[in-house]
Amino acid sequence: MRPFDTPDTVLLECYYTDSILKFRLTFPPNYPERPPVVQFLTDVFHPLISQQDGTFNLAPRFRPWKPTDHHVFDVLHWIKAAFKKHALDDIKEFDCLNKEAFRYHDTTSSFAALATQSSMLSQSASALFDKDHPSMAGKGSHSMLFRELKPEHLSSLRKQLGLSEWVDSAEMREGKPSPSS
Repeated sequence: MRPFDTPDTVLLECYYTDSILKFRLTFPPNYPERPPVVQFLTDVFHPLISQQDGTFNLAPRFRPWKPTDHHVFDVLHWIKAAFKKHALDDIKEFDCLNKEAFRYHDTTSSFAALATQSSMLSQSASALFDKDHPSMAGKGSHSMLFRELKPEHLSSLRKQLGLSEWVDSAEMREGKPSPSS
């Protein structure tokens, strides 16, 4: 552990390091009387996330949902917090949509391996980009689609927007000049 780490940051950095987790928020017609539905589009191994459809259980944090007290920013904060050690430790079995992930309480090493694997898979092209991704099939016009850009297309877009090229952190450590230098 580094001097500034807490158990929460170590867990987040170890199990879910560099995860790129896409999810959908769906607001019911009677929102804010009813909470939004959170559905992960990325497969992720977590006790509160259903392996069948990616549904995320808000109940541990919002039981009951209070429309005057609970807001979308609270939901977003809970999604992030749910991946930290204190939240994982406080999860009750009856709240789990993924019972296998709940076994974290019994076998941390198994949980670590599966959570780390899902984190690594979340970085793959098939998880990142929506072309032919089954979770995006037939979705409405309110969705945001992600597609991979070829380096030359990205460079052209960056120039059009007046943005400089990104510098790889490894190149900076090696003292190589940036492309815009």
